[in-house]
Amino acid sequence: MKNLDDRVLSSTQRAVQSLRELIFCGELPAGSDHLEAELAERFGMSRTPVREAALVLESQGLVEMRPRKGIRILPVSADDMREIYDVLTELESLAAQQAALQGYQASDLKNLEAAINDMDDAIKAGDLDAWAQADDRFHTELVRLGKNARIEAIVAMMSDQVKRARALTLFMRPLPVKSNEDHRMVFEAIKRGDADAAHRIHKSHRQNAKDMLIALLRTNRLSRI
Repeated sequence: MKNLDDRVLSSTQRAVQSLRELIFCGELPAGSDHLEAELAERFGMSRTPVREAALVLESQGLVEMRPRKGIRILPVSADDMREIYDVLTELESLAAQQAALQGYQASDLKNLEAAINDMDDAIKAGDLDAWAQADDRFHTELVRLGKNARIEAIVAMMSDQVKRARALTLFMRPLPVKSNEDHRMVFEAIKRGDADAAHRIHKSHRQNAKDMLIALLRTNRLSRI
């Protein structure tokens, strides 16, 4: 039988997942306020795991805990996204550079290549949701291949905000054909051990992604700033 701590932890994890899903699908819209008791009843659990889950999501920039007012769902900020992408650009570019220095064999890069192939297939099928999932896999695997645990931890901490901003703009952007081409070039640079090219190409790719995302947020008034 699980002890109390295990049960609380399990409920907190479920609350984190449930809150995240409702925020990402828009059912808890930006700017809305929700009492812990309301969410606890909705999730069929006590207020304690909901409060702990909200603290987790607050640290990720998704919600704000307000004394006596409950949980506010934060809008996406163009200025926040600029800062996040500036950090991601530097860290992921460094990861790409380090990955190219590892001397990987083709078999070591199969997951990275599979993600790119899946992105190509998704574009051919016009399935942007599938493309976004494969894109997440590419970036996660790229960072893992760089073999720097601190870079992995920092990038993971920011991933939810990036995913949320992309979810808002995914169907407003042109088909990401150029993005796939960039991914393929980064893969080829890592495969041949060209660290400078891997760094340069990925940095340009992330900078272009940042510029497009911020322009879409501002143009479509999806940002609070």
